[in-house]
Amino acid sequence: MLQALKELIKYRDLFYMLTLRDIRIRYKQAAMGFLWAIFMPIVAIGAGILIKQAMAVAAGHALDILGVVSISVKVLPWTFFISSIRFAVQSLVGNSNLVTKIYFPRAVLPLASIAACLFDLSISAVVLTIILCFFHLGASVYILWTPLILLFLVLFTTGLGLALSAANLFFRDVKYIVEIILMFGIFFTPVFYDADALGRFRIFMLLNPMGSILEALNQSIVLKQMPDRHWLTYAGLASVVMFCVGIFVFHSKEQSFAENI
Repeated sequence: MLQALKELIKYRDLFYMLTLRDIRIRYKQAAMGFLWAIFMPIVAIGAGILIKQAMAVAAGHALDILGVVSISVKVLPWTFFISSIRFAVQSLVGNSNLVTKIYFPRAVLPLASIAACLFDLSISAVVLTIILCFFHLGASVYILWTPLILLFLVLFTTGLGLALSAANLFFRDVKYIVEIILMFGIFFTPVFYDADALGRFRIFMLLNPMGSILEALNQSIVLKQMPDRHWLTYAGLASVVMFCVGIFVFHSKEQSFAENI
């Protein structure tokens, strides 16, 4: 695994170029340009607000501003996660001409796809920060946990993306299975609702590392409180393990990519 990381560092210029290529391809000849990085999360946030408003009406109370902010804060990393996995899964097969013709650490391809999605997340996060400041929602010292939580998000997404991209090269129906899981995954992840709303069943939502990560972000940014240490530790361990597993699986199968693509 250390050798794989050293190779990635050695080819960092290629990683940078492929990331720029993915960003340019995504927005080239798009009328809205980089506004798509903002538009898609806004649509998801709007859908989440409608769903949470319906849940609030059913429970007999109104949706407050914190509920809207909570959805906004959790939708952005969730959008990053699903878009990263989708692009990473297709990255090797979609670049078969590169994989079969020249040598370079193949992990650069899914990593570049994820980095391009991270660029989108950065744009959306800046816009969200401006909106939160405009409404004078303020912040607390617990927001300092945000960089660490986002690191867990990136590690988990990267590890899963590497493993699935390798699996999709050998079994092309992996991408269809991933699409189905991502489509319905939002209902099993506390994006449009809080895990506490499920009472004693909240543990099943938090066992999903993405659920723990999103809840930690909600606690530190929206609720202005210390993230639950036990679930934050769990999310961190799960993210590191997933990252290591992803690198190991990818690197162990890399020698067979060219002949199986």
